[in-house]
Amino acid sequence: MVAPKKGKNASAQSKPGRSLALILIAIVALTGGMFASGHTTPRLGIDLAGGTSITLRAVPEAGQESAINKTNMDTAVEIMNRRVNGLGVSEAEVQTQGDRNIIVNIPKGTNSKEARQQVGTTAKLYFRPVLATELSGANATGTPSASETGGASDKATDKATDKATDKATDGDKASGTPSDSASASATSQGRAASDALKADPSPSASSDGASPSPSASASGDDAAAKLQQQYAALDCTDKNARAKAGDGAKPTEQTVACGQNSQGQWQKYILGAAAVDGTEVDEAEAVYNTQTAAGWTVTMKFTDKGSKKFADITGKLAQNQSPQNQFAIVLDNEVVSDPYVSQALTGGNAEISGSFDQEEAQSLANMLSYGALPLTFKEDSVTTVTAALGGEQLHAGLIAGAIGLALVVLYLLFYYRGLSFIAVCSLLVSAGLTYVIMALLGPTIGFALNLPAVCGAIVAIGITADSFIVYFERVRDEIREGRTLRPAVERAWPRARRTILVSDFVSFLAAAVLFVVTVGKVQGFAFTLGLTTLLDVVVVFLFTKPLLTLMARRKFFSSGHKWSGLDPKALGAKPPLRRTRRPSRPAAGPVDPKEA
Repeated sequence: MVAPKKGKNASAQSKPGRSLALILIAIVALTGGMFASGHTTPRLGIDLAGGTSITLRAVPEAGQESAINKTNMDTAVEIMNRRVNGLGVSEAEVQTQGDRNIIVNIPKGTNSKEARQQVGTTAKLYFRPVLATELSGANATGTPSASETGGASDKATDKATDKATDKATDGDKASGTPSDSASASATSQGRAASDALKADPSPSASSDGASPSPSASASGDDAAAKLQQQYAALDCTDKNARAKAGDGAKPTEQTVACGQNSQGQWQKYILGAAAVDGTEVDEAEAVYNTQTAAGWTVTMKFTDKGSKKFADITGKLAQNQSPQNQFAIVLDNEVVSDPYVSQALTGGNAEISGSFDQEEAQSLANMLSYGALPLTFKEDSVTTVTAALGGEQLHAGLIAGAIGLALVVLYLLFYYRGLSFIAVCSLLVSAGLTYVIMALLGPTIGFALNLPAVCGAIVAIGITADSFIVYFERVRDEIREGRTLRPAVERAWPRARRTILVSDFVSFLAAAVLFVVTVGKVQGFAFTLGLTTLLDVVVVFLFTKPLLTLMARRKFFSSGHKWSGLDPKALGAKPPLRRTRRPSRPAAGPVDPKEA
């Protein structure tokens, strides 16, 4: 008897436990991560959990049909995301559909009327002077830092400079260094806020560079006191408080607002009347400055009217001390950046620089561009799904999946008998991995399990079972050829593996194409189908094949028991092929004449 050659196949045959241990470790790790994250169930889509779905259609201004493009639509999606998040909605979905529609899905538990008002109105962007600012809520304790005095800029070192100042002398630049603007203390800020309330006119009425401040004219005492009370009571760490900050304030009025600094801490502000309207920003873009060490910056170009206003307000702010030499860029009553100025910015062009990375610079540029976005959005349809209806759909989907799974198992039991144990175990492993991964993808990438996704998971049952059937049939073919079980398992694997990979590749390619070319809920079907197809490959390679290798060593299967599903007689196996030896030739010698 010749021993099998040592090599890849021999090693795989003799050590299937390694593959089983690997997939067991993966299952334990993923399950542990699921429980550690606290998300032990998949996140449900709006059609299952209930909620409101709003379809908005982009309408360009007259003569601005080209404004409906991918960049502007993506910017609108980003702004609407900020709005629904401002309502405290953590599971809302905002996405484009086609080239001019935006779908906003808001789950149950949210005021749908308020949400419709928020996403349906055009965003308002203003440039307002900063009168006072400090850290808000629990953040306000501790030692004063540069971020406490410098405001809620995207980066603590944000500064707005005219493009022309890139060629200015070092002395000119030194007049507005970050260290100068961060020299105030929390105590002096408190005094600045108090003095600002007593000071007289708004920035538009000040021609001598005096600090802009809450007005204290005719009814100024009452208005200033009310504004100070709002500022003192404002807790920007509270979502509801942030959403209501500045509500009802007109552009010509002073107001309070919230913003986040580079450390992720919330700050509160007293802001002056709007000095420049966002619609007066003609263009904004993120650029990488190769001439200086500024890195990623955001450049702004103003209209003629906006240029004059911006030059006027920056000239006044440049004469003040921090934080009153800053202007706040306010979008929907939230401060998205608060750069400081050291000189009047004339010429209609300005640049905001700081420690931006590309994503941060692009995000700020998008927000600035939205102020001049020549688009409005009209409500095309609103669909409300009750939680009861969503529960019924989920219940029906689960019943359909259970029926499909039961039929598959019954077929396997009837046709494959003992082999069905391996198939059922593989299906359970695949189902467990799918569930855990879907539960983790909810908080990770925002994946929501909707009804089409449930359909994709049901279809995947057949795809997964098909892979097992291909392998089992290859093994049975080898047994029909007269081979015993253990060699049959190994000889069948290369051909079955090739067929399984080709089949799964076609299914995954179809799912990928469907995901790319479709929008909305159909993408849920495509995503689930692609995910389960990938998991099918993992399960077949790391679980089904090694488990069948181990079972082939058991007498029940190796002896071809009639209930094993591998009975040679039931399969019509050929008799084992045996070699016949030729008779040996006699030694050469003298030939007997009689025999001749």
